[in-house]
Amino acid sequence: MLAAFLEIEGYEIIEASDGINVLEILAKGKVDLIFLDIKMPQMSGTEVLRRIRAIGDSTPVIIMTAFATVKNAIECTKLGAVSYLQKPFTVEKIKATLNNIDIDCCYNNYQSIEQEIIEIENNIYTGQYSEAVARLKKIISIETDNPKVYLLLSKAYEGLGDKNSAEKFFYAFKMFT
Repeated sequence: MLAAFLEIEGYEIIEASDGINVLEILAKGKVDLIFLDIKMPQMSGTEVLRRIRAIGDSTPVIIMTAFATVKNAIECTKLGAVSYLQKPFTVEKIKATLNNIDIDCCYNNYQSIEQEIIEIENNIYTGQYSEAVARLKKIISIETDNPKVYLLLSKAYEGLGDKNSAEKFFYAFKMFT
């Protein structure tokens, strides 16, 4: 389903049969985006991501799994995954994920991210929780290890009344601090 949807949307697709095949494909040339499953033959997706980063490849990676855990999500985030999709997912979820990932993001330096965080804090203070979540998702795709982003996501989801998401992001915040 994923490959068919992406092809319909105009993406060129290269499929890999396992983790070793992913690394072989990357050795042959650069790709723009990687969808990586956690459970794969021969090597876990987490290990593949670890190896991708170890060779200095910063290609955006979206992790997919039917076995989501907070621990694994944090580990993949620390390794630089830009998003984490829990199976089963829909075409709408893929579209939303792709829209939230701003590969050519304008936040090119730490100072502009810090300014954005200050503005997001104002969004939360004034009750603009949905706006805060959308902005924080863009930042987290760039700066995956900033605990303040996880704390702000927790507060924004709490403001939206989504206790489950608020708790998950607060737990992630605590893991980073």
